[in-house]
Parts: sequence; structure tokens; C-alpha cells
Amino acid sequence: MKFAASILVGVVLWNLPMPIGMEPKAWHLFAIFVSTITAIILKPFPMGTLALMGMLAATLTGVLTLEEGLSGFSKSIIWLVVFVFFVARGFVKTNLGTRVAYCFVRLLGKSTLGLGYGVIFTELVIAPFVPSNSARTGGIMLPIIKSISDALGSSPKNHTERKLGSFLAQVSFHGNLITSAMFLTAMAANPLAQALAAKQGVTITWVNWFNAAIIPGLVSLIVIPFVLYIIYPPKVKHLPQAVGLAKDKLKEMGPMSAKEWTMTGIFFVMLVLWIFGETVGFMDVFGVNVTAPTAALLGLCLLLATNVIDWRDVLLEHEAWHTLVWLAILVTMSTFLDKFGFIGWFSGSMGKIVLGWSWQMAFLTLILSYFYSHYFFASNTAHVSSMYAAFLAVSISVGTPPLLAALVLAFFSSLFSSMTHYGTSAGAVLYAANYVTLPDWWRVGLIVSFINIAIWLGVGGVWWKIIGIW
Repeated sequence: MKFAASILVGVVLWNLPMPIGMEPKAWHLFAIFVSTITAIILKPFPMGTLALMGMLAATLTGVLTLEEGLSGFSKSIIWLVVFVFFVARGFVKTNLGTRVAYCFVRLLGKSTLGLGYGVIFTELVIAPFVPSNSARTGGIMLPIIKSISDALGSSPKNHTERKLGSFLAQVSFHGNLITSAMFLTAMAANPLAQALAAKQGVTITWVNWFNAAIIPGLVSLIVIPFVLYIIYPPKVKHLPQAVGLAKDKLKEMGPMSAKEWTMTGIFFVMLVLWIFGETVGFMDVFGVNVTAPTAALLGLCLLLATNVIDWRDVLLEHEAWHTLVWLAILVTMSTFLDKFGFIGWFSGSMGKIVLGWSWQMAFLTLILSYFYSHYFFASNTAHVSSMYAAFLAVSISVGTPPLLAALVLAFFSSLFSSMTHYGTSAGAVLYAANYVTLPDWWRVGLIVSFINIAIWLGVGGVWWKIIGIW
């Protein structure tokens, strides 16, 4: 029945009259995309199976060729997600992740909420220096979260994830999005927004981005973990023995092993490349441009070459391969929605709707539409590249102060990923760890989106007035 219902959704949309100006392929792919997402929510089959069925529907109906349907598998950001799963396995196999987790618990382990704020603080410290939210999540935070959860008896393998791990996973995910919005250098799509704004005469610098984001960002980082603690509470809230346990376990583990030191060294190399690999200075010295996926691939190869992990570990990382299938297909569908003109039609329609309104009401409508249209995207960068410039132009044309419009749209270009497990590759990484069910992910994500919007437009709006942005 669930599968039939999702097919019915697609069939109904397919046969509805197409909007004026819409290309048939765009509308038909939209119908298939919505049908696929509906099936994923209803979950009649595993997500990978449903994604493959969606791709099959697109190819059998001629909406996409098979080559186009498979094109998402060549996206480097997809492989970054896969590579960081393998790197995270190195943290587990060497026990380095366990050691780091016990150090974390020793410092902050008196309460689950305290651990949550520890995760948030870690995100805040590393975000300005690691310009990939996927690398931060998969390469740094996920190993820590898994190790802390395992150490305190919370694991999806024995169905105890709600004890602690689910809460920490949600805190890490939403903290990642908030810190991505706070710093120009925290996410790959941010410099793209900066460049698109510059083409319309709006100058965004690291400093004015940071000045505008610091107050609403800090408020979000304080509020969101507490909100999650209320609406998605861990089953264990107090950990009175955790600090003592962590101290005993660290003593029992003894000094770091040779493989732990090797894992640490390789991770340090990856971290340096994530921070500096794409900078002009690095390229001047070394003559290479090392992207985040390339750095992750290098780390994986070093782990294999030093026998920290072996090929069998790679093959046994089932969730990595599962995530590769469903995420690549969803990215493909969202990419071709843009190429076939669906996103352009949507942007143009919004511009027509708000003409003649006051700039405040028009801008509010535009940014909310921009925010919630992310349900149709499986990538922050794809969303920014296809809609940011159009929405900025319309916002400015209705009288919105240019810098205000550019910055708010840029901040929302991170925050809008809170709603789905596929909206950013960082979400795909954490969702694949199986700490949070799909209904909980979407329910909590929608609530968090409301709160973030209220904070960034409310507290942020006052702050931006004080510092003269509008």
C-alpha cells in the first residue's frame, strides 16, 4: 500500500496540467522526484532500492537517459561522503576514536546536555578553518559521536541509539549548519554566494559576514541544543559515573599505540589539506589545488598503504556504499530539475508574485520561499548556484537593502539544510550512521528550521539594524 501510494502521487502530478512556460521534461521529472521522496518517507523498501526505482522510472519514461541518470555518481562531493566513512573506520579500528571520546567524556560527561554543548563548541572552533561541512561531519565529528555513544552504551547495533547517540547526532548536524552559516570559510557554497553577490555590486567580506552572523549564530548555538533536549530527548540525561569511567578506561588503554599515532598523523595531514589545500598561498608553494574530496581520498589511500585499515574494511562499510547509491541519484534528480528549467520557472514565478509589495513583506516571502524550496535540492552548492542570484536580484529590485539581502540569503543557504537527510552531504553522513530514523529527522528538522528562522530574522534583524546593515 505504501509503495502504491507513492506511485499514485507521481502519476497524479505527471497528469496534472503543466504550468505555463514549463518544459514537459521539467514537470515530469518533478513528478518522479516527488514520488521518490514520498516513497522514501513512507519506506516500503530500503532507500537505495527506492532511489534506483526512481532512476528507472526517469529512464523508462525518457525523462533522463541512463547516462544522465548515472551522472551523479561522478560528483566529487558524493565521493567525499563515501571516503569519510572509510576514514572514520580507521578511528574505530585503531581505538583512537575511543580514546578521544573518553577524553571528551572526562571533561564534559556529567550530563548528556553538557556533552551536546561540547559537540557544539567543537564545531564552533573548527568551522572557520575547515571549509567543508561534510569533511567536518564525517572526518571529525562522526568518529567522536560514535565513540562517545559506544563508550556509554548507546549504539544502533543493539537498538540503544536513543539512550545518547541520537541526541548527539542531531546536535552535531544542526550545529554544523549553524556554524556553516556563521563563517564565510565554513562551507563550499559560501564563497560562491559571495561571488554571485559581487556580480550584482554587493561586497561581502569575511569580516562583514562574521560581524552580521556572530550574534544570531551564537544565540542559535545556545538555543538549538536545549530545544533538541526537549523535543528529542536522550533517554539518559545524567551520567554521574561517566567521568570516573572515562578516567579508568583511559588508564586501562595506556599510551597510544603505533597505529593510533599513524592515524593521528594521517588525520593531521587531511586537516591541513582541508584548511589550506584550496588556498592561493598553498598553490603558490606546492603547485596543486587539493579539494576536500581529494584530501579525503589521499587520507584513505594513506590508511590503506600503512595498513591502518585494509580493503576488507572498505568493502564491509555497507552504509558508505548504500549512501553512495541513494545520494547520487537524488543529487542527479535535483541537478536536472535545474537544467530542465523547473528551478528557473519557480524563481521567476516568485519574482512576479511579490512585485508591488512593500520591501519588507516581499523580502520575507522571498527568503521563506528560498529556504523551503530546499526540499527539492540534494546539495547546498546546487541550490546557491541555481537560485541565489535570481532571488538576490528580485530582493534588491523590490527595495531590500542590498547587503542585507545578500547576507540573509547566504546565511539561509546553510540553515535550509536542516529539514531533510539529503539536503546536504553532512546530513547524509549522519543519517547513514543510523542514529536517527527518517520520520524523526524530518520532524525535528522542520521544527529547528522554524526556530532558526525566528532567531536569525528576530535577533539577527535587531543586530543588523544596530550595526547599520539596514
